[in-house]
Amino acid sequence: MSSLLKWNKGGLKSPMSRANGLGSAKTGLDHWLMQRMTAVVNLVLGLWLIYSLVFNVGATYTEVLAFVGEPLHAIFLILFVMSTFYHSVLGMQVIVEDYVHDEGFKIFKLLGQRILFFGMAIACIFSILQVAL
Repeated sequence: MSSLLKWNKGGLKSPMSRANGLGSAKTGLDHWLMQRMTAVVNLVLGLWLIYSLVFNVGATYTEVLAFVGEPLHAIFLILFVMSTFYHSVLGMQVIVEDYVHDEGFKIFKLLGQRILFFGMAIACIFSILQVAL
């Protein structure tokens, strides 16, 4: 049975020549690195967000609006939104690529996900800017 696998065929071929045609090795590392980088950014900005929420416990509506209206806090919120949604897109892409086998539906699903996440991120950023400005 194992002699039927492509890897085992070829006798005296080099490992590289036996691996040719077994799959793509193009963008996996970039995707993996971006997912790890956004995770670290989300961790740092998430800690800032928790601090901000604890700092504003018991604050009135106008005090929270003033807090979000400060430029540094608005920038951190926008960065958090962008990083979180991009991290989500990367994670959902892996799930779709692994579990959706129909190529047409896979492309449709990936495109739809990107449009949905992009739209939600724009709505969040617009809301933050509306409060900050």
